[in-house]
Amino acid sequence: MPDTRSISITSLITVPALITLGITVLRLVGELQHWSPRLFNTAAGGGAALVGISWLPLIFGPYFAMKLAGANEGPSSAGKAIGFSFLALAVYVLAGFLFGKTIRHPSFLTLLALVLMLFAAFVPGIGWRSLGKTLLAYAFAARIPVLIVMYLAMSGNGGQGWGTHYDAVAPPFAPLPLATKYLYTAVLPQMTMWIGWTVVVGSIFGTIVAAVAGRERREASAPA
Repeated sequence: MPDTRSISITSLITVPALITLGITVLRLVGELQHWSPRLFNTAAGGGAALVGISWLPLIFGPYFAMKLAGANEGPSSAGKAIGFSFLALAVYVLAGFLFGKTIRHPSFLTLLALVLMLFAAFVPGIGWRSLGKTLLAYAFAARIPVLIVMYLAMSGNGGQGWGTHYDAVAPPFAPLPLATKYLYTAVLPQMTMWIGWTVVVGSIFGTIVAAVAGRERREASAPA
């Protein structure tokens, strides 16, 4: 029988959020100490370094989904949950394409792309409300510490920065005042693009894993 006790979002995301914070701190230390660039790349955007938090939704999406399903807070329809997750992905990809086309010369369309990426984070909740809310809460818990680190890094060394990817910015933004640069290169992407990424990726993997696990449970309990 499934566990019918409700599960709070706070209790569900606490450990994953602490793990995520630990990786953020480890990433910062690794870059400051000039450890392997393959693991701790200091280039703007992170240079696809292996140590980072962007891949964690691949793990925590299924984790949240299985916990919620076990607490009888699964979706009304697995197909609907998966469908809205992929709809969110489609919105995110289209917004990402628009962002890529306009970022060299930022305009209203660039801002629209970021807003659409954030909007994509709310789409999976239509198919599985509890998972969508949980992933949203985790996304903000993961990205707010990054915002703090980025501000400290950008303002460090008298405004020269710490020499990490947290304060590295693309050339068009480098001459801007600290407050403006922080808004454009930290607050906006972290609170839109990366929130959307976390929820969309987490929901896709979470809904699929939960659906497969649910099907296996039903087959196992079916009479021979």
